[in-house]
Amino acid sequence: MTDKEKMRLEQRARLLKSLAHPSRLLIIEMLERKPCCVGELREAIGADITTVSKHLAVLKRAGLVRDTKHGTYSEYELLCGCVTHFVDCIEDGKEKDYLERRSLRPGE
Repeated sequence: MTDKEKMRLEQRARLLKSLAHPSRLLIIEMLERKPCCVGELREAIGADITTVSKHLAVLKRAGLVRDTKHGTYSEYELLCGCVTHFVDCIEDGKEKDYLERRSLRPGE
């Protein structure tokens, strides 16, 4: 593996790691529908603003969301709308594999 390949794969691993939390996945799903402020996200997640802000910071560092200042508050938006489609694709593949394996079992 070349240094360039290693760096590319490390960046991908950081990106995937940024998604590895239920609250961050919920944030992504909400932002896919429309931009939101921290208060809206906090209410949906059921966590305090500090916790939600930390999750947003992780997603910002990964390049998945950005914020826009509107006076005294910030609105967050998703930069990459394919994230949930990626997860859906994996889930669909797993479901298809499960059903295929199940149909191959004798006596069921």
